[in-house]
Amino acid sequence: MSNLNKLNFTALEVSRRNYLKWVQNMKLYLTAKGIRATIEAPTNDKPVDEAQKATAIIFIQRHIHDALQTEYLTEDHPRTLWLALADRFDHQKDIYLPEARHDRQHLRFQNFKFVNEYNSKFCRIRSLLKLYKVELTESYLIEKTYSTFHATNIILQQQYRA
Repeated sequence: MSNLNKLNFTALEVSRRNYLKWVQNMKLYLTAKGIRATIEAPTNDKPVDEAQKATAIIFIQRHIHDALQTEYLTEDHPRTLWLALADRFDHQKDIYLPEARHDRQHLRFQNFKFVNEYNSKFCRIRSLLKLYKVELTESYLIEKTYSTFHATNIILQQQYRA
């Protein structure tokens, strides 16, 4: 009985802070269980049986916040619940993409005390941009790093470019 109360990953919060991570975890889990088709558009070649739908709806309901469980209690099909949650929470691109672009534009190597801090911040920005299908070439990334050097370090820029 205690296994039933364990969560496989963090539940979706009402504040939508963890929506992107939750969606990725949910898709991976449903794929691993072979029931991802329950949340996708129906196709004739892969019919979904009622047991798979029930398993998916139970799993999704267990991994959302209690307030959301109550709100979406009447949803009895995993796809309709999935779409309802997406309609409510999937506005992250509107928020995070401009923020990531701004951070990328204003990221400066000199603003960090340690190289690891700069790399960490840069990797976070890069992964957010990748998530939203904004590709950054290696030459752009290298040039961006060089361009963030302070003007007094122009010799370092030239040495690294050579």
